[in-house]
Amino acid sequence: MNLSKLKLVTFDVTGTLLRLRTVPGQQYGEIGAMYGVVADNNALNKSFKEQFIRMSNEHPNFGLATGLGWENWWTTVAKETFKSSKLPFDDDKLDKVASHLLEMYKTSACWQHCYGIPALLSYIQSKNIPMGVVSNFDPRIHTILTNMKLKDYFKFVISSYEVGVLKPNKEIFDLALEKSEENQIKPEECLHIGDKASLDYQGAKQWGWNAYLISDKNLTSLQAKYDFIDPNHVFGSAYQLHIGLMKNSGDSLPTPEQEIPT
Repeated sequence: MNLSKLKLVTFDVTGTLLRLRTVPGQQYGEIGAMYGVVADNNALNKSFKEQFIRMSNEHPNFGLATGLGWENWWTTVAKETFKSSKLPFDDDKLDKVASHLLEMYKTSACWQHCYGIPALLSYIQSKNIPMGVVSNFDPRIHTILTNMKLKDYFKFVISSYEVGVLKPNKEIFDLALEKSEENQIKPEECLHIGDKASLDYQGAKQWGWNAYLISDKNLTSLQAKYDFIDPNHVFGSAYQLHIGLMKNSGDSLPTPEQEIPT
């Protein structure tokens, strides 16, 4: 896609702009140990995935849908992740662990840039195309993006919790159009970039947007699972997408000596 045809580019966060430094089980295990709550990291990681899925089903959108609230939602995920290991943990200690994790996951201690993201954002910015964030996330997203030195790239940041609607619903993409403040902007003039086939890629395309998928998974297996994916819209990293956009926009590619910084 030639960037000159676009009036807006939006990004997902987890797995697109940022990725976790370590799996949650390891992070939970390290913080738990600080408070005398010791459990096997592998067991914690398995338990975390189970609790995340359970809570997402029972209390959608980080607890907004049921009135639980995002802080209580994450506190419950953290505490139940430890409790499901069947070891006898003190509830007061678990509260302290959960509170510590809530704060720590706002920082670079837990997050790092996905490969090639700063250079990709700088490139799109150089084309004077407004950028935004559209993510199924809780309100910490603003602090996280600021701490990771990415917030200033974006004209707006939309978290599903704050606007009350999750991707892939049409309303969250329509809100992005509004927040772009571009006169008479149309979905076909917008591009959404994310790492989830259903929520990001199909979610955007079904409402008329352009979409790219960033995924390091095998393309054949991806297409077997998601037959709606155009292989030309899949990139292994933000770096590869950056190169693809440069080619399609007619920009000179860097020589090996001028490698794009990541």
